[in-house]
Amino acid sequence: MNISGILVIVSPNRVDSMVDHLNGLDGIDVHHIEAATGRIVITQEAETIKDEVDGLKCIRALPGIILAEMSYHNFEDDNELVDAIPADLDDDNIPAYLNE
Repeated sequence: MNISGILVIVSPNRVDSMVDHLNGLDGIDVHHIEAATGRIVITQEAETIKDEVDGLKCIRALPGIILAEMSYHNFEDDNELVDAIPADLDDDNIPAYLNE
């Protein structure tokens, strides 16, 4: 499971409609709204890192988004990441190319 904190900025006159739209997206929770500045703080839950990045890209592509930036990321037991570790890396064997 991947959880990311994202700062979203929109025009202040679009905050209400954007909050409604964001709340309708899967895995998104709105946590803080600063209507005067158009800032919205959300969290996003995703199964994989790829899903997390794709979700951020979708948010950035929404009409009216001025900025959407990930400010926090946490992952637990991400098999995609674990499977990407080279087989020659283990606790007992450090490959020569890492010592060069």
